[in-house]
Amino acid sequence: MTHRTATLTIDGKPSIEMPIYDASEGPSVIDISKLYGQTGYFSYDPGFLSTASCESKITYIDGDKGILRYRGYDIADLAEKSNFLEVCHLLLYGELPDQKERDQFEHDITYHTMVHEQLQFLYRGFPRRAHPMAIMVGAVASLSAFYHDSLNIYDEKQRELSALRMIAKMPTLAAMAYKYSIGQPFIYPNNELSFAENFLHMMFATPCEKYKVSPKIVSAMDKLLILHADHEQNASTSTVRLAGSSGANPFACIGAGIASLWGPAHGGANEAVISMLEEIGDVSKVSECIKRAKDKNDPFRLMGFGHRVYKNYDPRASVLKESCHEVLDELGMHNEPLLKIALELERIALEDDYFVQRKLYPNVDFYSGIIYRAMGIPTQIYTVLFAIARTVGWVAQWREMIEDPQTKIGRPRQLFTGSASREFVPVEKRGAAKARSAA
Repeated sequence: MTHRTATLTIDGKPSIEMPIYDASEGPSVIDISKLYGQTGYFSYDPGFLSTASCESKITYIDGDKGILRYRGYDIADLAEKSNFLEVCHLLLYGELPDQKERDQFEHDITYHTMVHEQLQFLYRGFPRRAHPMAIMVGAVASLSAFYHDSLNIYDEKQRELSALRMIAKMPTLAAMAYKYSIGQPFIYPNNELSFAENFLHMMFATPCEKYKVSPKIVSAMDKLLILHADHEQNASTSTVRLAGSSGANPFACIGAGIASLWGPAHGGANEAVISMLEEIGDVSKVSECIKRAKDKNDPFRLMGFGHRVYKNYDPRASVLKESCHEVLDELGMHNEPLLKIALELERIALEDDYFVQRKLYPNVDFYSGIIYRAMGIPTQIYTVLFAIARTVGWVAQWREMIEDPQTKIGRPRQLFTGSASREFVPVEKRGAAKARSAA
């Protein structure tokens, strides 16, 4: 509800009033939906940095205070005390499950992890060297060709079924993309394993031998999934909502989200961290790189530090920092050259006044890249792992949008600065016309 209004006056003409809607937390919003109809003007907001595109009850972020909450629960509490599937239930349904609900949800996800056998032929149509994200875009969108019984977005039961299928099948599709890229046979899901453990099993087991994974590694993977599960109206989530606003089927919408996530400024950031570490090359060069990073005239940039939203310590990084060191201890990899560089960068960034004053702390991409590297996960799979985790957030946001009576098909406006009306010139006269124009 709103009890306040904002007043806008243009060129001295009579003012118009626009309602203000209060948020339960964070900035309130001015409703400009009737701005064009009342004034003939559009608002101009490149990147939508000051525009709320929807109303949502799922995720809350306060970048200045370093706060991230899912449905009101602090991300650190969820990462420490919950597990990924419990968080999935929370994001989808708004509440943490009781024991009966938790058992049922875990059962439903577990028994939807297999994918249609025909998908093997889709994978084999790609070159072996294809980027796994290219395969994932196609594979996820193609699910709409296999599961016709969950495409009616206006049927609540079908929305439910498609949500369960996507969350469950994403790790299977991701592991298949990895196995295909290295020429190994696909490994089927194992219903006796937990969500995170099952993914690692499909990634690293072979028909020749079982894959035994440390509980600490499983725990770290589960935390990574929780921390990446949702992040409010970011680029990929906005893409999913925009695609969904047209009535597109949910598999196509998630495929669009994966394509958006692929961008190096979004999901590819942890890949960039590893590339940076490889560029540095040796721990002896870290000090030199720190100097270069401080030089505004040097194009070199430290990847994995600071965050566009968080102007304080990234709350997800706080959780991962501990997990990162646990994984390195468990695997005995503190002396691995690339990881030694990362740890030295971390030490300097947390102590150097230049970084501390500017709040350029290591972010979630910095620590996740190190953990994935230590686990033996190839760099090209990092963004795929992000997609596995973020799928539940995309699905929850998509469902919320479909069920919101205020939803309209997305139609951003523009500030047009191109040519005004021009007369068509026949091709044989265009040379002369260009000459006159140049003169």
